[in-house]
Amino acid sequence: MEMIVSPVSAPRTATAASADKVVGSSVNVYYGEKHAIKDVSVEIPDRGVMAFIGPSGCGKSTFLRCINRMNDTIPICRVTGKITIDGQDIYDPLLDVVQLRARVGMVFQKPNPFPKSIYDNVAYGPRIHGLASSKSEMDEIVEASLKKAALWNEVKDRLHDSGTGLSGGQQQRLCIARAIAVGPEVILMDEPCSALDPIATAKVEELIDELKKNFCIIIVTHSMQQAARVSQRTAFFHLGVLVEEGATNDIFTNPKDQRTQDYITGRFG
Repeated sequence: MEMIVSPVSAPRTATAASADKVVGSSVNVYYGEKHAIKDVSVEIPDRGVMAFIGPSGCGKSTFLRCINRMNDTIPICRVTGKITIDGQDIYDPLLDVVQLRARVGMVFQKPNPFPKSIYDNVAYGPRIHGLASSKSEMDEIVEASLKKAALWNEVKDRLHDSGTGLSGGQQQRLCIARAIAVGPEVILMDEPCSALDPIATAKVEELIDELKKNFCIIIVTHSMQQAARVSQRTAFFHLGVLVEEGATNDIFTNPKDQRTQDYITGRFG
């Protein structure tokens, strides 16, 4: 995959005056000749939820996957522009992508627990990254992660049962526990509730509301109602363009762009 990057910049620590966690500047994504993302610039604050909305194929998931370089796995994909986390260019050729993906967790559309025990699903990342020096430390990480994912009370007596034996909603919360077990700073969620029933969706949304106190969460959702419920800021994508971004309430009640107005009122999408 060909990557075009900006000059290497020194990492910096986010300050109160600069509370943006993730910043995209003039980001373009190409799949061969197809121009999928067109000159997108966006600032995403720390500790909160940013929702990406828009019709299918508008580029919201493509842009999301730029933030942990998942598009690197697609040979014909090319990314230009700059994305930083705490001021560090994540497309810097010297950057360790494995470490980046420890900092940027991802939860996918369909729950995808490993065919392992509940315990081993959560312990997988910490083992790879050497985060625990003893079994007792690993036990603490697993318990804390399951508690943060609001799953501990439901599974604490069956940690050695297979994660694939859980219900769909429990599996998705297990995947969230697995993502947060390595101590990420950013959590990407790509349609995390689209395969879940309304009760399971409500539980995941409650969990997102709790996690936003400690994480920068970016969620792609096809559900405008979900975006309105869980996010503080919303970005509307259309045909690969970031049309409008702002406070969620403003986007839904007083959009500045006619395309946003047409989408949220159901004229297309």
